[in-house]
Amino acid sequence: MRSKIIENYKKKLKLNAKQKELIIGKLLGDGHLETQNKGQTYRFKIEHSINQKDYVDWLFEEFKDWTMTLPKIKICESQGKTYQKYWFNTISHSSFRFYAQQFYRDGKKVIPKLIHRWLTPLSLAVWFMDDGSLKSKFHRVRIINTQGFSKKDVLKLIKILELKFGLKSKLRKQAEGFQIMILAESADKFIQLIRSFILPSMLYKIKGLD
Repeated sequence: MRSKIIENYKKKLKLNAKQKELIIGKLLGDGHLETQNKGQTYRFKIEHSINQKDYVDWLFEEFKDWTMTLPKIKICESQGKTYQKYWFNTISHSSFRFYAQQFYRDGKKVIPKLIHRWLTPLSLAVWFMDDGSLKSKFHRVRIINTQGFSKKDVLKLIKILELKFGLKSKLRKQAEGFQIMILAESADKFIQLIRSFILPSMLYKIKGLD
């Protein structure tokens, strides 16, 4: 009986425009889509350090109609150290399939061909809250960690940032892959685009550009 109620509830769900923008930003960053039925449906997975609890709670509020449980804490171990992660999953739903088809190829994340149409200031802000940082406290340059993508995909993102938002950036090679450096000359413009969406707990990432 419960499963029938859940299935009827799922039929009423529809992603709104803001949720779609959030999904784009999260999939550029640390968000993940997972299927348990060979791609018929997917669930959206959000997981961050406990230090980013406010961020996860904010995302949960945006997707709470798509969830059945509250965010949870889990204990993880790495290199002899113990730390906490804070996470939640949505229910599995066919509405996420489109995004999985666009962002995954052979189990690996890729940049969709039409990302230039979907990337918005809100998506950009979420992407930066996920993977952005200061180069250092002495620089105006901002870094977006894109090491999970191929060099070709990162160059595509750099081109889109310039053509769509007028942001000058360049490739930065790291041992584990490639980052995007948003250059000092575009720092103010970048922050103007995303500032209204940045959570108070994440303002440290744009500190010094007021």
